[in-house]
Amino acid sequence: MIARSFATRLAVCSLLASPLALAGVASLSSASLAASEIKVVVNKQAITSYQIQQRAAFLKLRRTPGGNQAATDELIDEAIKRQEIARRRISIPDAAVDEAFARFAKDNKLTEAQLTQVLSQAGFSAQGFKDYIRVQMGWGQAVIANVRQTERLSEQDVVQRMLQDGGAKPKVTEYTLQQVIFVVPNDKRSAQLDRRMTEANNLRQRFTSCQATYDTARGLRDVTVRDLGRVAEPELPPRWKDDIMNTTRGRATKPQATERGVELIAICDTRTVSDDQVAAMVFQEKDLAAMGKKEPDKDFLAKLKEKATIVRR
Repeated sequence: MIARSFATRLAVCSLLASPLALAGVASLSSASLAASEIKVVVNKQAITSYQIQQRAAFLKLRRTPGGNQAATDELIDEAIKRQEIARRRISIPDAAVDEAFARFAKDNKLTEAQLTQVLSQAGFSAQGFKDYIRVQMGWGQAVIANVRQTERLSEQDVVQRMLQDGGAKPKVTEYTLQQVIFVVPNDKRSAQLDRRMTEANNLRQRFTSCQATYDTARGLRDVTVRDLGRVAEPELPPRWKDDIMNTTRGRATKPQATERGVELIAICDTRTVSDDQVAAMVFQEKDLAAMGKKEPDKDFLAKLKEKATIVRR
């Protein structure tokens, strides 16, 4: 929960700090797209003059100064973030992005249709905004993954922390999980997704045990069942963490639409665990929470930029 909250703060802090400027915006012409040229290349990823114009309009809408230069700098940072998100194979579900888009519209006292219109009039787009949201969410997860990877506690650190807490080892819940995927090909997503969601909900209602899932799946088309093994609470994937923690043993989470189709997670078993590895995970979660308003993402981004090949034209 702590790590997820930290990721959420990273995702929205730069975007939701102030309301949109709802007046004084102007659309970019289609001629701008036709005359677009490559202005920057970041690790072989091109940034065009049209993208810079769009981002400059978006910055103006967010009341952020700097014009084209600020837009270019932000797009360079975003390209590096996208590449790191892809490298770590982080995927943000459409439902999470749509929810953030709707929440932003509501916070600005707009309907989603009105927000889409405002973005379009400004020379941006609803899809561009959603892509931006997706990057911010993915970047938050990438930062957390980096912190966990680079700031692991040594055995001595763990012992010292336990002594500070009176010598008791922390306890967490460990889940034995099973993943069920109702596969939906990308080219058939619009036609099949609703039907597959219904099938997933039907399986959830009939779910009795993880062993029985295999027998049930044999009678269904294009369904994959995977045993995920034991996963401690601090290591639960952010996308599923709340649902898993709120689902009782012997039941399954509500289905989610993902890039693979429709998925649900079955809780095969749970147990309370307490050992040195668990203690290290718990203390690291506390360290993430203690970061507060510190910005480890800036240091991480700076390191990635140092290694990046950035060519301005």
